[in-house]
Amino acid sequence: MNFNDIFKSSFLENVSAINISDMVLALILAFLIGLFIYFIYMKTYRGVMYSASFGITLLALTMITTLVILAVTSNAVLSLGMVGALSIVRFRTAIKEPLDIAFLFWAIAAGIVLAAGLIPLAVIGSAVIGGVLIIFVNRKTYTRPYIIVLRCEDHKAETAACESIKGHVDKCSVKSKTAQKGMVELNLEVRLKSEDTDFINEVAEIDGVISAVLVSYNGDYMS
Repeated sequence: MNFNDIFKSSFLENVSAINISDMVLALILAFLIGLFIYFIYMKTYRGVMYSASFGITLLALTMITTLVILAVTSNAVLSLGMVGALSIVRFRTAIKEPLDIAFLFWAIAAGIVLAAGLIPLAVIGSAVIGGVLIIFVNRKTYTRPYIIVLRCEDHKAETAACESIKGHVDKCSVKSKTAQKGMVELNLEVRLKSEDTDFINEVAEIDGVISAVLVSYNGDYMS
């Protein structure tokens, strides 16, 4: 009995099933495209707390996917076993930003396409996706929602402040109102007409207005 007889699954034959140069080229390209995805993620992140580990995960995920698909394409039997093994994996990490899902699918898709040998598709497709994300995610818009936290001494000051705000914004709606003795607090959702926010200074100087705070936020209120 020799060493080859011990491994009845033709282990030694699988060693040469994948060309070494092809494997090295695929992993290098996966690293470069993963690095590009990581760079785009850093440039387009608009969440509250940036996670460097998630960016590194995108890089690793591209390379891991490439490695898995290379193994699957080299052996039909292995592909069936791989599907069964991966089907029992469960990920319970919550995705906080919807855009993060797009980056995860991008990294996985890039790894699959690279391992399939469609290098131009992987490179050009990643460049196009990155350009689209840079343009649309970083695009400045005045229609994004803002919240104004307004504190007034009485109803008269509240009315004057609201009228002043409505004259400088396209949309103004009350989200919440708290009335206490000697103070009224309003949370207003507004859509600005321009990038100029000096009007909030004028509102704060109205007689009876205690404070006026303008805050940008992500997400929509449920109506």
